Amino acid sequence: MKKQIIEKIEIYKLKIPLKEPFTVSLGTFYNADLVAIRIISNNGLIGSGEVSPGIFILGSTMDSDFELAKTIGELIIGKDPFALEDRIKDIDSLYSNSGIRSAFDMALYDLASKNANLPLYKFLGGSKDRKIYTDMTIGIETPEKMAANAVKIINEGFPEIKIKLGREPDLDIKCVKAIREAVGDNIPIKVDANQGWSEVDAKKALNGLSQYNIIYAEEPVKRGNISSMANIKKESPIPIMADESLCNHKDALNIVKQDASDFFNIKLAKSGGINNALKICAIADAADIKCQVGCFFETRLGLSALYHLVLARENIVFFDMDSAFFLAEDPIIGGIKSEKNGVWTLKDEKPGIGAEFDPVFLSEMEKFVIE
Repeated sequence: MKKQIIEKIEIYKLKIPLKEPFTVSLGTFYNADLVAIRIISNNGLIGSGEVSPGIFILGSTMDSDFELAKTIGELIIGKDPFALEDRIKDIDSLYSNSGIRSAFDMALYDLASKNANLPLYKFLGGSKDRKIYTDMTIGIETPEKMAANAVKIINEGFPEIKIKLGREPDLDIKCVKAIREAVGDNIPIKVDANQGWSEVDAKKALNGLSQYNIIYAEEPVKRGNISSMANIKKESPIPIMADESLCNHKDALNIVKQDASDFFNIKLAKSGGINNALKICAIADAADIKCQVGCFFETRLGLSALYHLVLARENIVFFDMDSAFFLAEDPIIGGIKSEKNGVWTLKDEKPGIGAEFDPVFLSEMEKFVIE
């Protein structure tokens, strides 16, 4: 039998404008700057992955990830792409660069599940027995603008709202009050401070928000300040979700040890990819902690990978998979499709992730090839 190897790796810079600027407590975004990876094996299969770097959280940019991808590519070119544990070990040797590692991880899982002739969720041991929908996120604006955006989201059929906060507590409370009054009492609302509060302000904000029926509050204080988050959790009338403080499975174990959050938010770009995300799910399951999958500004390819992960792990019960709705262009063929009421569906099942980059779109992007 012919030895199976990685024959070629293509690395792309993708710049996709957002429909409008999007502001969180950490800063404002104007474009989705992504790096796409295509791994080609000598049996003719292609695995695709992507990362939306996120300078404010991951500390990387499209340019830095593009350059680092060349180094990772050299680590795995000519090796067996289907020896997943070995290839993930190669990629994870660049420990701190979780974003670009996740793009390679995604491409390898896409390739391996194609080689097995299985959709990724079946390759991971899952079944297609769940309804997966997404909330829709409201960026930081004036209370009036945020309330108007909330009404628009509900009119478009999304079942849940996620609100970006992290400013002065009284202003944040005013924003949530305006949104709750605009959409009524029955729409589920989540809030995300993106590390924007101090411990004192977090306690003030959470107590003030408790009257508005909030499902959870994400990352109230600076990332890594686990002891402070644990203090907040003990007193908070609203459940706490770890996000930026939860990058990988080791973070997950530390958070469990300190009883610092009620829920976990898993993002592939934070964890380093599907392999580490599965480890986070395992720790969460052992600790009876439910999980959410979240995103940065990924295309439908990245969201399709998340969809498969959700189908494979039942302790993922919250879905923040709305990034594609912010992009001014959709460069993906296949993959999950948006239905009414914010529901994602995968009707055309194919091996792997089931989504590919439009070759016409890629032909216009900056490219580097390793072979």
